[in-house]
Amino acid sequence: MIRIIDSSDRRRVAALLDRRPKRDPAIERRVAQIVERVRHGGDRALLAYARTLDHLDGDIEVTRAEMEAQAATVDGQVRQAIRMAARHIRHVARLQIPRTWSTRPVKGVTIEQRVLPLDRVGCYVPGGRYPLPSSLLMTAIPARVAGVADVIAVCPRPDATVMLAALEAGVSRLLRVGGAHAIAALAFGTRTISRVDKIVGPGNAYVASAKALVSSTCAIDFFAGPSEILILSDTGRADWIAADLLAQAEHDPNARAILITSTRALARATEAAVRRQMPPAGPARKAIAANGAIIVTSTLDEAVALSERMAPEHLVCDSPAAAARLRRAGTIFVGRYSAQAAGDYITGSNHVLPTSGAARGRGGLSAADFVRVSTVQHVSADGIKRIGPAAIALADAEGLRGHAASLRVRLTS
Repeated sequence: MIRIIDSSDRRRVAALLDRRPKRDPAIERRVAQIVERVRHGGDRALLAYARTLDHLDGDIEVTRAEMEAQAATVDGQVRQAIRMAARHIRHVARLQIPRTWSTRPVKGVTIEQRVLPLDRVGCYVPGGRYPLPSSLLMTAIPARVAGVADVIAVCPRPDATVMLAALEAGVSRLLRVGGAHAIAALAFGTRTISRVDKIVGPGNAYVASAKALVSSTCAIDFFAGPSEILILSDTGRADWIAADLLAQAEHDPNARAILITSTRALARATEAAVRRQMPPAGPARKAIAANGAIIVTSTLDEAVALSERMAPEHLVCDSPAAAARLRRAGTIFVGRYSAQAAGDYITGSNHVLPTSGAARGRGGLSAADFVRVSTVQHVSADGIKRIGPAAIALADAEGLRGHAASLRVRLTS
C-alpha cells in the first residue's frame, strides 16, 4: 500500500527521489551479445532473434494492404480518437521546428542557420503488455512534420490499432521486430532494415540498454527508464489524485508514483482513496507497493524544492503560481483538470519524455529532434580585415601557431 512519509525522514525521501538509472550487468551482457550478433550477422541473426524472442511467424514486414485490412477492423470511436490525436500532435510539432535565419555580426561576415531534416529515422513501438498506437503517433508524426523522408517503425507484435496509427502517421515501413535486436538492426543496418540516422521511442530494459550501447554509433533521443509521476498539491481532490497515481503506475511494476503535499489531511485522504481504487493485481499494485509514496512537507517551498531535486518525467501541479517556479520536468500539467493521461494520448504534446532525472537537461521528444541544425559562414575580404587580427591574437594566446598563420596569410597576401 502507498506510504505516507514526513519530509524530515531524509533517508526515505532520498531513496524515493533518487532516479539514477539502475544498471543490470546481466541485461547489459545479454544485450551486448545480441547487438554484436546482429551487427555482424545481419538478417540471419535478426530473423533468428525475431522468431525466438518476438515469436515471429511469417513475414517480418507488414504490407500496406495488411495494414489497411487490419485498420478497417478498428472500432469507429478508436479510429476517430487516433485521428484527433494525430491532428493535435501535428499542430504542436509544426511549432517546434527551429527556424532558419541569417545575420551579420560585423560588416563582411555572414552567419546563416540552416535547418534540414534527418534522412531516415527508426521509431520503436513497444509491444509488451498492451498495444501502444499512441507511441507510434508520438514518434512518427513529429518526424514526418520535420520533413524526414524515410520513417521506419518497428514493433514486435503490432495489432490493428498500431497498424491504423502507422497509416495515419505516414510511416514508410512497419516491421514485426522488437527488443535489442531491432535496435541493433536500425543502428547498423541489414539487408531488410536500412541504417537510420536516429532511433527514438520508449521500450523495456533491453531496449533502453541497447539504445545506450549503440548511441556512440547512432543518435538516440534519450534514456527511457520506468515511468514517473510526481504530483504537487495542497488543494486537489484526493480521489482524482489517487486515480492519477494509479494510472501512471500501471505502465510498469517499477514505475514511481509520488504525491508531495504540505496538507496532512490531503495525504490521509489520498492514501485512503488509493486503497479503495487499487486493482486486485497487476503492475499498478506492485509499483505502488514498491515505489509509491506521499511525502508531507512543512511548506510549499519545500515541496517545490523536492520536485526540482527529482526532475520527474510527469509533474502535476494544482497551483499556477507554484507551476511557474518549476523548471525541471519532462512535462508539467497545471490545474486539476489537466490529467496526465490526457497528455499521454490527445493534447498534442509529446508523451516520449526523459526519465531517471534526465529532465534536468532536456524536455520531451519534439519535431526539433528530427532536424540537423547547422551553420553556414561567409567571410569576405573586408570581413577578414575586420576580424582577422582579433582571431590571430586568440590563436597566439592558445599557442596554436598554425591557426594564426592561416589567418595571417590572408591578411598579408
